[in-house]
Amino acid sequence: MTPSFEKLQQALKQLPGIGYRSAERIALNLLVEKPARLPALVAALEEAAQSVRRCARCGNLAEGDAPCAVCADERRDAGVVCVVEQVPDLVAIERSGAFRGVYHVLHGKLSPINGVGPGDLNLATLLVRVESGEVRELILALSNDVEGEATCHYLTQHLPSANAVKVSRIGFGLPSGGGVLYADSVTLKSALDARRNYD
Repeated sequence: MTPSFEKLQQALKQLPGIGYRSAERIALNLLVEKPARLPALVAALEEAAQSVRRCARCGNLAEGDAPCAVCADERRDAGVVCVVEQVPDLVAIERSGAFRGVYHVLHGKLSPINGVGPGDLNLATLLVRVESGEVRELILALSNDVEGEATCHYLTQHLPSANAVKVSRIGFGLPSGGGVLYADSVTLKSALDARRNYD
């Protein structure tokens, strides 16, 4: 293979979920099998790189100076904010159709061992939103691990005491269709801790 092909393959391999074989297939598809697709892909990447940015209000993807589609939607309940780690988490919740509030994307979680502190996250704008009085409830939809728990703890400790904001945490436990037999101990503990009354 040529050096340019190898360089393209290595660049593709850096993307999440793409290994050596997938990168090779994509590169061959773009350069050999479907070269007509390449200019459109390059143009789309360049356009996205120029226009897509973080929403100043919540951290979701937005274009130009406009707020993201969720923040701009007046039918959503702006008083209920779901706090997520990354944009893909927001996308997953939106796909479920179960939430009609708004979001706040932290772009990570606290991890001192990896050098990620409060200043590295999108926390300041969340605290400003709470201080403004517009937020009635925060739903913490962060991962069920040590870093996720630490981030939740940090948030609850730093919320303005003057604002009576309800704080809840999403439930964790057995997946739909999953059984007790094959669940690990952490999942079972979460399922028991998040139990609710059977009505």
